[in-house]
Amino acid sequence: MTSGPALASPWFVRPPSADASARLFCFPFSGSGASAFGAWSATAGDAEICPVQFPGRENRLAHPHYASYENLAEQLVEALTPLLDTPFAFFGHCAGALPAYESVLRLAAAGLPVPRRLYVSGQPAPHEAARDRMLTLGEDELRAELVTFLRGRGIDPRPDMIDMGMFVLLRDHAAAGAYRRAEPARIDCPITVLHWSEDTDVSLADLQGWRRYADSVEIHVVEGGHYDFMDAPAQLLAILADGR
Repeated sequence: MTSGPALASPWFVRPPSADASARLFCFPFSGSGASAFGAWSATAGDAEICPVQFPGRENRLAHPHYASYENLAEQLVEALTPLLDTPFAFFGHCAGALPAYESVLRLAAAGLPVPRRLYVSGQPAPHEAARDRMLTLGEDELRAELVTFLRGRGIDPRPDMIDMGMFVLLRDHAAAGAYRRAEPARIDCPITVLHWSEDTDVSLADLQGWRRYADSVEIHVVEGGHYDFMDAPAQLLAILADGR
C-alpha cells in the first residue's frame, strides 16, 4: 500500500490522518451514529480514534440502509482497505460489536490485515445475540426506550427528535433481529471483552461466550452503566491505550 493524504469518505465524519501511527475504528450501537463517540478525545494512547459512520443516519441519513450486518461488513471492508497500512484495532459497543466482528472475518477472508485486537463492549457473543432483550420489544416499547435513553443523556426528547430516532432505530433493530450465527467462527486476533458494572441488561455471565471466538480472550469489568462508554471514562481509555 502507498502512503499519502487520507481521502474523504462518507464512512468517517472526519478523514483519518495519513500520519497516524495506529488507528482505533469505533462502531456505534443500534440507533446511533458516529456522534456516540463525540465526547472521546482524538487519540487513545498512540491510536487515532476513528468513529465509523454507518449509512442511514446523521450526515448519511439519505444513504441506503445496510439492511444486514453481513452487508454492512462487506461495504465497510472496502472503505477500510486504504487505511490498513498501519496497525489498527476495532471497538464495538453493544450491537456495534457484531458488524465489527463480521468485518474481521471478511478482512481475513480477503487476505487483508486483521485488527491487532477486537474490543467488545456490553454485547453477548454472536451465537447468543438473539437473546438481546431489545429484540423482544415492539415499536411502542422501543419508543419508550429511546425516550429514556435521551433523558438519561440530559436531552429533552422533542417529538421530532423521537420520530427521527425511531426512523433509524427501527431499521437497525430489524437488522439486529435478522442476524444469526449458530456456531462461533474463530478469528485470528485477540479479543478484549468489556463488562459495565452497572449494566442492567448484559451481565458478566452473558459475555462468557466470546471465549470461544479466539485463542486469547480477556474480560475486564469497567465501572459504569451500559451507555457510559459515551463519556470516554478514564478506565476505558486506559484499557484501549494499553492495547489489552
